[in-house]
Amino acid sequence: MTDSTVEQAIFLGLDTGGTYTDAVLWSEERGVIAKAKALTTRHDLSVGISGAVDAIIAEASVLPADIRLVSMSTTLATNALVEGQGGRIALVMIGFSDADLEKAGLKDALGNDPVIFIPGGHDVYGRAQPFDASSLEKALPHLKSEVTGFAICAYFAVRNPEHEIAVRDLVHDKTGLPVTCSHELSAKLNGPKRALTTVLNARLIAMIDRLVAATEGFLDKRGIHAPLMVVRGDGALVSAAFARHRPIETILSGPAASLVGARHMTGLDNAIISDIGGTTTDVAVLDDGRPRLDPNGATVGGFRTMVEAVAMRTFGLGGDSEVSLDDNAMTPGIKLGPRRLVPLALLAANHGSMVIEHLARQVKAVNAGRLDGRFALRTGVPVQMASGLSKGEAELYERMTTEPQPLDRLLASVSQTAAITRLVSRGLVHLAGFTPSDACHVLGLQNNWNAEAARYGAILYARRKDGAGRPFCDTPEEVSRRTYDALIRRSSEVVLETVFAEDGLEGQETVASALVQRALSGVGGIAGIKLHIDRPLIGLGASAPVYYPAVGDELGVQCIVPVDTDVANALGAVVGQVRVSLEAHISQPVEGLFRVMAGEAVQDFQLEEDSIAFAESTLKDQVQRLALEAGTDEPHITIIRKISAATVEDQRKFIEAILIATASGRPRIAH
Repeated sequence: MTDSTVEQAIFLGLDTGGTYTDAVLWSEERGVIAKAKALTTRHDLSVGISGAVDAIIAEASVLPADIRLVSMSTTLATNALVEGQGGRIALVMIGFSDADLEKAGLKDALGNDPVIFIPGGHDVYGRAQPFDASSLEKALPHLKSEVTGFAICAYFAVRNPEHEIAVRDLVHDKTGLPVTCSHELSAKLNGPKRALTTVLNARLIAMIDRLVAATEGFLDKRGIHAPLMVVRGDGALVSAAFARHRPIETILSGPAASLVGARHMTGLDNAIISDIGGTTTDVAVLDDGRPRLDPNGATVGGFRTMVEAVAMRTFGLGGDSEVSLDDNAMTPGIKLGPRRLVPLALLAANHGSMVIEHLARQVKAVNAGRLDGRFALRTGVPVQMASGLSKGEAELYERMTTEPQPLDRLLASVSQTAAITRLVSRGLVHLAGFTPSDACHVLGLQNNWNAEAARYGAILYARRKDGAGRPFCDTPEEVSRRTYDALIRRSSEVVLETVFAEDGLEGQETVASALVQRALSGVGGIAGIKLHIDRPLIGLGASAPVYYPAVGDELGVQCIVPVDTDVANALGAVVGQVRVSLEAHISQPVEGLFRVMAGEAVQDFQLEEDSIAFAESTLKDQVQRLALEAGTDEPHITIIRKISAATVEDQRKFIEAILIATASGRPRIAH
């Protein structure tokens, strides 16, 4: 396929987020051709995907057959781990003991899922211990009907995976269920942490399988016959089949795609990237054109995994953050988040005049009410999700509908405030109220929803009392300006927390210090400090143009908000490259013997140079096959050698060698 053919080819990028599904059509020659958003439909993901994709195909007037590659990023795996979702699995531990379950959070991750211990595994040099899978074989007929898949972890499987492979083949033969082996996911030592990563991967297989199947089904119906790629947590692309087998690698896929998209849109190799959504702000650092990766493995849902992913810091701050008052001060300040509310402007845009009527009624009341400007409505999840509610919670939930109701009419007592908070945390109910998005509608910085509802919400918020019993603000414009300023200040602080932490400092404590706070406020004194950041700030997200120029001004740093910032994730999904890596390890069990351990290949040599030559050629073949499986036909392969040796009495003594092969290339596109 010629370079000109690739340049003209149209690519479809998708980002399936928790709230919105974004779609973008792009080509190397024309850049962004069309873009659209649709609400993510969790009960059937293909509905949200079709809403966004059909809109851009119609806008761009392209034929489905013209699309040569489809690539997507997703936060579904991340959200599932955070929310504790996933299938029931069985863990097979080979050569480990009960005590190992207490390490790396493995016991917490397993919960009530079954675990089977069998003898076996290897030592650090890849030598086998006595292996016996008979107890597992007896348990398999019973387990087959109880679990959705298996996770297998053997002692030192990264040195020799033969026992994991033997158990994998046995489980496949007897159950036909999906199996994840730890050596397929990581080459790093630390068995319990590897087992944890394998457990989480096995849990996610069914969920990512549903996403891929929904996407493939939709593409097939629309006549789009093109390879489907998925963004990994380190920003690289892999084929959908590859991601189906290793779904754990898609955690932080969405943030990684946004970084790739930001670099593509700006051409910057070194930058701070801050992505503001409705609920959260994600901040990361771009170094030499690549996102910084977390050296200890990605942490999601409280579990530290062995997955290489972007070093992303997430803060509960967004355009839809709850606005509340800091009641501990005589002159209260504004606090934002971490809870998300449905903005009043959006609520009125979706539900019409009834919202306006209730807000107007509350504004006309002589005295301000504690529940003014607040509404609740059902989220619309299936009814079985409401199981296990207390009597009071169930009665309150029964009175609610998918139409919003004002809390001052819905709640009969103060105790029900706690009940509604629990319904929100269960994902059964949405709360609506005044947010920074509403403040921006009042100030004329946003006009996409209902500005009248936003203004009523600001009037009600301004009437709240401070410690001396005075109204918090005199006008809706004043409360809106203070809310906007609070979001700018907090956004500046989260950027600083991230960069201080990346420099090895305690980010939160450093930002809270009096000197840094004075510098942010521009307050002078005999002594003070001036903040300096060595690279520009890139603002991403649909609301970034509203906030981030002011954030850049407060930090004294150049701020860039790209034109297509609202679809950075979907764009990052199509402009990325396929990249995979494998490791080989060479040890010296006895002097004069060099043992190569490269995946499933274990071989001994008398000479060091012969062992390195074998390791390199084996790795090259293995990584080439893996790159083809991951979705590129012409991989570029590099091999890095890390050889450890010591000099004793003027003689060189070999200790160990690690070889890392990386293959990268353009994703395969349809002819």
